Amino acid sequence: MLIFDLLAEKKIRAAAERGELDDLPGAGRPLELDDDTLVPEDLRMASRILRNAGFDRAPVTQRMRLLEKARIEARYFGKVVRKLSRSGP
Repeated sequence: MLIFDLLAEKKIRAAAERGELDDLPGAGRPLELDDDTLVPEDLRMASRILRNAGFDRAPVTQRMRLLEKARIEARYFGKVVRKLSRSGP
């Protein structure tokens, strides 16, 4: 999980514990999972086609997060290697 995800989860959990989410519209009803407002407009049609075909996006999303984490780590370690190689023996 990325740090942003962890921070968001922490804030949501704290708000729920304080009862700030108890009286939201739709409370107690199932989520409408067909809502694609968070999907970029140019990807919505493809997303609907895949969803209607029974495609599960969860593994793809998980893989994308892992790849992003790997990219961040690679940039970090690249900086460390450059810094160490400049400092010399």
